[in-house]
Amino acid sequence: MSDGKDLSLNAVRAFLQVARDNSVTRASKTLGITQSSVSRHLAVLEEYFGAKLLERHGRQSQLTDFGRLFADAVAEPLDTIFFTAKRMRRGDGKDAKRLVVRTSLSTFAYTLLIPNLNDFSKEMGGVTVDVISTLSAPASTDSFDVLLTRDLTLTEPGDRWDFYDEQLVCVGAPDCVAGRGLEALRTTPVIAVTSRPDILPTWLRGMDLKTSDIISGARYDHHYLALSAVTTGQTLLVTPNIIVADLIRQGLLDVLPGSRAPSGMQYRAYAVDRSGNPDLARAFCRWLIRLCRKKTEEENTGK
Repeated sequence: MSDGKDLSLNAVRAFLQVARDNSVTRASKTLGITQSSVSRHLAVLEEYFGAKLLERHGRQSQLTDFGRLFADAVAEPLDTIFFTAKRMRRGDGKDAKRLVVRTSLSTFAYTLLIPNLNDFSKEMGGVTVDVISTLSAPASTDSFDVLLTRDLTLTEPGDRWDFYDEQLVCVGAPDCVAGRGLEALRTTPVIAVTSRPDILPTWLRGMDLKTSDIISGARYDHHYLALSAVTTGQTLLVTPNIIVADLIRQGLLDVLPGSRAPSGMQYRAYAVDRSGNPDLARAFCRWLIRLCRKKTEEENTGK
């Protein structure tokens, strides 16, 4: 490792862009500099550390173990540095302090995202976050900075984060679930959520059950509508664990013992390249990962 030399912030930024794009060519276009400049930045960093950060495979670049460790450690702090500098330079300009989040996960937004947005706003110096819920696929003409989805595809350039592996549970009011196991399915109606027709069949397969093993209950368009019904009535609901975790901790719902199963679905966040606040958008995605990781740890520890 080189002694007596300052670490180049521009070199770190170039390296992180290569890590995101897996390509020196694409990184140079994103940063608006030449490929040779990106290569020089990488050489400066590798000389500084005395270690390889990347392995070249044709036009693709793959992180070494050391490079991945460094990228994971500095990506979020660097995003915060650039966002803070940009915000201070722009003063109180409204564009610098507003983020538009588009999502197809309406119940996730209602139960988890929106109640915690104030924490992100404080962390970022008073940023305003607009949340737009829609099931339609995004178009390049739509105005948003971040897309949160499980099933939509982003067809334009953007950075991607996988922030939650969906786990399904069957829940009911405590007096409905107490002392019962999966045999409760034979005597208690199970609510259907029409916006997620995949959930019940997926869960039944995971439980090695058939449709004939359950009693069909009322139908609701979305989980946030079904939540009121299941907390107050003698019914059951199969739902993503993350959207009922707080209700379980509050004692309003209980999980039917032995009813947990993965759905195989991932929740994804995209920070679109054309965002007017790309650094803020990426900071939001990283904050969301931390939030979901914290909630998952709370679920696992029963807090």
